[in-house]
Amino acid sequence: MHPSEVLFQGKRQPLLLPACDHYCGTEKLMVKSMALQQELGPLFDITFDCEDGAASGDEPAHAQLVVRLLNDEGNRFNRIGVRVHDVASPFFEGDIAVIVGGAAARLAYVVLPKIDSTADVMRAIDLINQHAAKAGRTDLPVHVLIETHGALRDAYNIAALPQVECLSFGIMDFVSAHYGAIPGAAMRTPGQFTHPLVVRAKLEMVAACHAHGKVASHNVTTEIRDTAVVANDAQRAAAEFGFTRMWSIHPDQIKPIIKAFTPRLSEVNDATNILTEAINANWGPIAQQGRLHDRASYRYYWTVLQRARLAGLGLPDAAAALLGQDPHTEPT
Repeated sequence: MHPSEVLFQGKRQPLLLPACDHYCGTEKLMVKSMALQQELGPLFDITFDCEDGAASGDEPAHAQLVVRLLNDEGNRFNRIGVRVHDVASPFFEGDIAVIVGGAAARLAYVVLPKIDSTADVMRAIDLINQHAAKAGRTDLPVHVLIETHGALRDAYNIAALPQVECLSFGIMDFVSAHYGAIPGAAMRTPGQFTHPLVVRAKLEMVAACHAHGKVASHNVTTEIRDTAVVANDAQRAAAEFGFTRMWSIHPDQIKPIIKAFTPRLSEVNDATNILTEAINANWGPIAQQGRLHDRASYRYYWTVLQRARLAGLGLPDAAAALLGQDPHTEPT
């Protein structure tokens, strides 16, 4: 049996997505992002932005632009999603009809902003599925922005919806929704990691994701010149809050984010050794370096290897064999 079958015993494995989600909203930046993705490989996702990307009055034309680029040969890996207008916007239904209807087969996911309840998400998914079905696509993944009081209240139930694969924290809208009760400094470091209301929101959202095996995506870093700030934010989001993915709003942010969320080579080597011994023990308990390991820790180390492969990290031959992939081929 494959290790994943043994360790999860028929249960759905936690979802894994590329660690970086790069947002862009103009045609120039979309094309540049696609070229970078072709260069680096599918190590990061791209999200075309309709909500903030379309100039006022150009919303229908912008949706058509998104369709054209999604269907372009430059979308080599089918790892480009789209953030549509919010469900209360007069442009929401048009975005779904045009983009899902015109590019469902090439679309990685749909991001729903300004959601206020589980019911909002369910209604949006129904509309998405109607247009996706007409285009021959089923179960198109949905990502949900948690940036309102209502979305935070319902985060656990939203994460439980089968078609939802990612919750993403929208810190600026969340802070603004408190109308001055949370200072603006909480939109950036260090306040975003210390203000109690922001910390509570992040932890509740992340806990909801992990309870249902979904991906928790950290908010944007608005500092676009100093990549050390981005790297620090990404490291804290991963190590202290349990996020497994993060937004990027500038190409220079992509590599620091990927690096911060990629397991270290020492941890990959530990995972390889532990899982190799586990297989030799027919997945029974083992002792390594004076520490006990059993299927509980095996699941953790199995995830380490999967995250490393997703990030394009060069894997030891034994690790690649465990994952069932030639170590000399690129990750898919």
